[in-house]
Amino acid sequence: MSRFVLIKAVLGPIMRLMFRPRVEGVEHIPGDGPVILAGNHVTFIDSMILPLVCDRQVFFIGKDEYVTGKGIKGRLMAWFFTGVGMIPVDRDGGRGGVAALMTGRRVLDEGRLFGIYPEGTRSPDGRLYRGRTGIARLTLMTGAPVVPFAMIGTDKIQPGGAGLPRPHRVTVRFGEAMEFSRYEGMDRDRYVLRAVTDSVMAEVMRLSGQEYVDMYASKAKEAA
Repeated sequence: MSRFVLIKAVLGPIMRLMFRPRVEGVEHIPGDGPVILAGNHVTFIDSMILPLVCDRQVFFIGKDEYVTGKGIKGRLMAWFFTGVGMIPVDRDGGRGGVAALMTGRRVLDEGRLFGIYPEGTRSPDGRLYRGRTGIARLTLMTGAPVVPFAMIGTDKIQPGGAGLPRPHRVTVRFGEAMEFSRYEGMDRDRYVLRAVTDSVMAEVMRLSGQEYVDMYASKAKEAA
């Protein structure tokens, strides 16, 4: 039994009891082949719920600090996150974005499911912020379809992104797969990259019902 199957079998019932997740549109995720899951990111626990509501294992990029913690808590976090599919990457500095992009490409080239938050960081206030174009480069480089998704209610589980999770019902809503084959070979055209990214974010906004802010979440955090 793989660690992912074990974690899902053990934690799945606990998560369902605490958060009573309503999952909509999961049938839009293809049963095989490379797929990009792209959605909003409102709190830390998003990355715990998403892998547990998908039939296929979701691989995603995470901060390497999630697997380098000390003590029992640190070891448990590392065991959980690497078990559900997190790939630790040092995203600080100029090379961080390139490393994340190449890791995502490798996962997709292997025919797997890759999850990504195009905003690049958690929303500072619950609104949906401008997407970064790495999502567009991935789909154009690999030909993988993009399935948009929305996490709804997870901000009530961890208000402010801190503290112990509180029981609260959440909804995970998946939209129809989006494909961008018409832009094949144009993964270095910044206008195409922006258009593809914005079309994905428009679908995420429709699914989530969030207010959209046309600026990067990281800039909003710096200005706060």
